[in-house]
Amino acid sequence: MRFGTALLAGAFALASGAAVAQGQGGTLRVGMAAQDIGRLDPHFAVSTPDRVVVAWMFNGLVRFKPGSINPAEVEPDLAERWESSEDGKTWTFHLRRGVRFHGNYGELTADDVVFSLRKAANAQSSAFSADFRAFEAIEAVDPHTVRITLRENVPSLLGILTAYSGGYIVSRRAVEERGADFARNPVGTGPFAMDRVTPNQSAELTAHAGYFRGTPQIPRISYRFIPSDASRDLAFQARELDLNYGRSDQAWQNRTRQIPNTIVDVFEPGELAILNLNTSMPPFNDIRVRQAVAHAVNRAELVRWRGESVSREGQSLVPRGYLGFTNDVGLLPHDPARARALLAEAGHPNGITIRAIHTQLPEMLSAMQVVQQQLRRAGITLDLQVVEHATFHQQIRQNLSPMVYYAAARFPVADIYLTQFFHGRSIVQTPTAVTNFSHCNQADSQIDAARVSTNPQEQMRLWAEAQRILVQNVCGVPLFETLLVFARRDNLDYGYDLRGSMSLGPLITEGTRFR
Repeated sequence: MRFGTALLAGAFALASGAAVAQGQGGTLRVGMAAQDIGRLDPHFAVSTPDRVVVAWMFNGLVRFKPGSINPAEVEPDLAERWESSEDGKTWTFHLRRGVRFHGNYGELTADDVVFSLRKAANAQSSAFSADFRAFEAIEAVDPHTVRITLRENVPSLLGILTAYSGGYIVSRRAVEERGADFARNPVGTGPFAMDRVTPNQSAELTAHAGYFRGTPQIPRISYRFIPSDASRDLAFQARELDLNYGRSDQAWQNRTRQIPNTIVDVFEPGELAILNLNTSMPPFNDIRVRQAVAHAVNRAELVRWRGESVSREGQSLVPRGYLGFTNDVGLLPHDPARARALLAEAGHPNGITIRAIHTQLPEMLSAMQVVQQQLRRAGITLDLQVVEHATFHQQIRQNLSPMVYYAAARFPVADIYLTQFFHGRSIVQTPTAVTNFSHCNQADSQIDAARVSTNPQEQMRLWAEAQRILVQNVCGVPLFETLLVFARRDNLDYGYDLRGSMSLGPLITEGTRFR
């Protein structure tokens, strides 16, 4: 609390009239639930605080229409057009001309695109390399044409290449010149450029005057790190913030809507929270203990706690609404008595204690504390080791926690979620690691077969079978899906209707303005 109070008394202590003038006159002041920024190299931006700001600085070959996460609404971005071969394995993208990188890094060329996609496909330089497994070749045909050749068909090539995760395009020269420093001083082609990062305080961005869609109407963004929910809320109420990362709970939403001149946006995608159970590590190498956890969880209670307008029960190990989702997976019902019996069968008649590493990010911590209480009723004591969010991401990838609470949204096709979280190639601490914390690989054949199938019905069948296998093996326990919530001043106009955002926050574009 001392940290939040210091922020309010120092960096954010603006007179009310001056604060209003600043917001309307230029700087967009954003409050984010983070102690500090993580990694702004877009191919390593995995946490929500990083994803939100990265989307303001980078483009992809294609993008979702602003305000949408509908794959049918993917539209040109850095590529102005493209075509594919009849067999779907060769794609040619024709780049816009005259696209400028931030600063003095010149014009975008096919060489930058090839470099970026190869970087995204390399596990040493990207957290999203598994998405590019089917890529055989990425080559520059000429300075404004890129050809991609696939070894096998993928469910959605354009999905991999959107302005999201591994699809972001970086400046080759900037990456090579800045090296490790690129993670704090990134260079893209997006509407905003990084000015500076002040650790534990803010990231400051400036409008990219050479942006190919036009100079942004907002000249500056101050992206402020305020981990305390109370401190962020107070700053927003004092008109020291124009846009505030919200809490996905009903009480917060109801209370915030009562603040004068305030709009609360609730939007897709729903982030699916899962308890990933490490099947290779005691005690979860015993399926009875995993089943006990599944029986201990009460999804309906979690939704009541979070709020029915901002959350919904998890029904599978793939989020609702994704192509390939099914709720016919045989989830174990809430049954604490059965959980205790299973623990006794597994040799733990007096219950069991599990040590788990968890983030201090308020929204995730409060959710895990509710789960902690549910598990306790079934004889499972959860000893939470709470660490800073960036440290959490580092440690869970080092196999240091047998249980990992992870909430995520991905491109809305079952393949990507299944591959990143539940395929053998994605097991953490392997050369091709992504986010498979459960160490499950039982559905690999179904996931792989679905990816290359050209029969949509067969694809759906295989994805459903994969989900049933993973749920039967209790590789993870789905908890709930949380919709995204941000509060803004009613004079902040995004320039589009916000129904969804794959970057997990509002896109600030060239059309965003203060009315």
